[in-house]
Amino acid sequence: MVSAQQIQATMARYVELVDAGDIDGIVALYSEDAVVEDPVGKPPVQGLVAIERFYREGLGASKVSATLTGPVRATLNGCGAMPFRVDMEWAGQPCSLHVIDVMEFDADGKIRSMKAYWSEINLTAQSHA
Repeated sequence: MVSAQQIQATMARYVELVDAGDIDGIVALYSEDAVVEDPVGKPPVQGLVAIERFYREGLGASKVSATLTGPVRATLNGCGAMPFRVDMEWAGQPCSLHVIDVMEFDADGKIRSMKAYWSEINLTAQSHA
């Protein structure tokens, strides 16, 4: 079984990879038959080929930055959740999207399920300083 510490490290690494725009690194965190639901309510994306395409078409199409906004919470049975913020342009405006990701891990520490909880209601315009 994957440890709570491994879950915390992998989820924090996920945010770092999103911030860096490292699609290959992100995809490498997933198991072969993983499922991504981003956001929850959209049809699930299943398998590494589809997951890679999802990230290349989404994250790869725009410049974003990502920051953890609280600690990664991890269970003792292979699950974790974390709050983070994605800064990007939305409809030409600099915005921040506040997200909670919930992930389930396999015994090898690979992500087998990722659910992202967000909608446009979680989008805030960045103030111009």
